[in-house]
Amino acid sequence: MKKTVIAAFAAVTAIGAALLMSGCGQKNEGEYAGQTLHIYNWGEYVGENTISGFEKLTGATVVMDEFDSNEQMYIKVANGDAYDILVPSDYMIERLIKEDLIQPLDKSKITCLDLLADGVKNLPYDPNNDYSVPYFWGTVGIVYDKNKVDEADLEKEGFGIFADEKYKGDIYLYDSERDEFMIALKYLGYSMNTSDEKELNEAYEFLLKCVNTMQPEIVTDEIIDNMAQGRKALGLIYSGDAVYVMNENEDMGYFMPESGTNLWSDGMVIPKNAENPELAYEFINYITEYEAAKDKSEFVGYTSPNKEVMDELSGEGGEFEGIDAYIPRDDNANDEVFEYNDETRKTIAELWSKVKIAASNAG
Repeated sequence: MKKTVIAAFAAVTAIGAALLMSGCGQKNEGEYAGQTLHIYNWGEYVGENTISGFEKLTGATVVMDEFDSNEQMYIKVANGDAYDILVPSDYMIERLIKEDLIQPLDKSKITCLDLLADGVKNLPYDPNNDYSVPYFWGTVGIVYDKNKVDEADLEKEGFGIFADEKYKGDIYLYDSERDEFMIALKYLGYSMNTSDEKELNEAYEFLLKCVNTMQPEIVTDEIIDNMAQGRKALGLIYSGDAVYVMNENEDMGYFMPESGTNLWSDGMVIPKNAENPELAYEFINYITEYEAAKDKSEFVGYTSPNKEVMDELSGEGGEFEGIDAYIPRDDNANDEVFEYNDETRKTIAELWSKVKIAASNAG
């Protein structure tokens, strides 16, 4: 799922690495001097002081490799590349569990689970958080220019607005088969986890209609700066990226249809072949604690799983006060978490390839 985010909030005040040396792991200060922690994470997905604070606390060195997609991460892990911590998305965590590539967590070494918001715990891909600790979470929705888009259209059409010819030539689609089929299935009233061939084909036909009639621009992270500058009327976006857009441009809004959307989460897991699992536990506790969790969320813009941090940043005087994209809603029964289904994944990938070819021909 995700995405390389733009981690550039000019107004954010650096917390200072020294402040990040407090928390769950303080009793182990310097204990891991000379050791190395290998992390495989999304690009630009940590705070300004997150890594330096951990290194000063523990004496360890952190080596962080970055991936652009869950599938890219999976290939390296399945091929035996050794990391101490991975940060995959929900459905990929489910796959890693099924394929026995990650180890169950020793809960006696996880000291910060009680700091997590209820909405990000015990999700279907890992019901008891036996394998993962949340890192960020959020939603997928529509970013829109309030001066160009009639909010009544959003309320009435939901994701169907991507086929409303009133906005022809003025929309962004996101180059992700999983997310684009999600919006089509949700608009049609189906589960985004369906494996029903008829429903998938209906979603395919909806997306074909979009590209054949709407002249969309299919993008990835370009949408962030482009919408911040008001270059299109609307587009599909991840909530954390919408936070940045709305922070930069007060004319931008964020909308989640009542038909439902994707409630996603990225979590920290420890691979079976981790060379330093003890240090991995120290990092998981450290980054879930208040100071590091705030540094990370305030800088990147995605929702913190730490409830105190989430409430503070979204509350009165917080960095993201009034930006509703920051808080995942918890009151819509139609919102879903992605499940892993390899056959459906292949089908959707093939159909999305056809949609992109059609878009290229239409253009």
